Amino acid sequence: MNPRTILLLSFIVFSFLFSWCEGGRKGYDKGIKGMFVFGSSLVDNGNNNVLENSRAKANYLPYGMDFPLGPSGRFTNGKNVIDFLGDYLGLPSSIPTFSDPSTKGMKIVHGVNYASGGSGILDNTGIISGNVTTLNRQIKNFEEGTLPELRGLIGRRKSSLDNYLFVVGSGGNDYSFNYFLTNSDAQVSLPVFTANLTATLSGQLKKLYSLGARKMVVISVNPLGCSPMVRANNKGQCIETLNQAAQLFNLNLKTLVDVLKLQMPRSNLVFLNSYQIINDIISQPASKGFIEAAMPCCEVPSLSEGGNGVLCKKGGRTCPNRTNHVFFDALHPTEAVNELIASKAYGSQLQTEVYPTNVLHLANI
Repeated sequence: MNPRTILLLSFIVFSFLFSWCEGGRKGYDKGIKGMFVFGSSLVDNGNNNVLENSRAKANYLPYGMDFPLGPSGRFTNGKNVIDFLGDYLGLPSSIPTFSDPSTKGMKIVHGVNYASGGSGILDNTGIISGNVTTLNRQIKNFEEGTLPELRGLIGRRKSSLDNYLFVVGSGGNDYSFNYFLTNSDAQVSLPVFTANLTATLSGQLKKLYSLGARKMVVISVNPLGCSPMVRANNKGQCIETLNQAAQLFNLNLKTLVDVLKLQMPRSNLVFLNSYQIINDIISQPASKGFIEAAMPCCEVPSLSEGGNGVLCKKGGRTCPNRTNHVFFDALHPTEAVNELIASKAYGSQLQTEVYPTNVLHLANI
């Protein structure tokens, strides 16, 4: 083999290895330019901070104790799933919140976060949390508050949004703080409620599609019956009825991904099954590097103690090692779990975790 051939082959191998190493962490060969994020507290970056009379806020310690900027409104000790997903995609360190008055101009080019803790797919879900931004209103905020300015920056064609990721994570509150809280007489059966909830979300995803969304990630509902909030009122045990409700919705959501793919030309959707990922951790925490899967890391005051049984006490004590806890408060995962979910979303090859493909593949379609 002559030297020129050897050099050429060496260059090809080097180029392949270099692109593999780079793409293995940041899959933006074709380029995900940014993310637009909608949903509830699991993906909220701090939109509720400025909402008066909102009872769903996390802008105080110990929230954010491991986040570089401190308390930011994220419902965890550090980064949430969106932060880690952005890291994998090579996006700026933090997607700005819509509620921040400075979120305009070039700051919106890499995306905006509209999510609001306590909100749901249904407009009446957030009532118990006071002033929150419903999913319908979040989509309106994108349509009326961001999109006109964004089109002036990147172009007015709908194809201009082809390489943006639209992430929707909502639904858990519709069960925990709506159906199971207000439907005590079971006036609406669980299958009927779930069908209506799925149909409502379908309409919301179609609305985003009509505005130009082509790459979407929809996040499942977590194991509702195994949160510390639920276990605290059930002698430390999970409530399977709540888990079954989540599973029913998630099954509908996975089917919806296939249905919408056919109904929305040029669209590509990914179903992120965070239920399965978290349930695997809860079932065998040690195998995933965790120790405590039933108790919150932070001090959570009960109703009788002046709290709400969900959120951390302001300035309250925390566990010494957040990395081995599954839950930070009585409902929301720790940064360690969020990182694991994001890594699965980005690169898992298991369709039980991401369906029909992962975000890395979605980014390069």
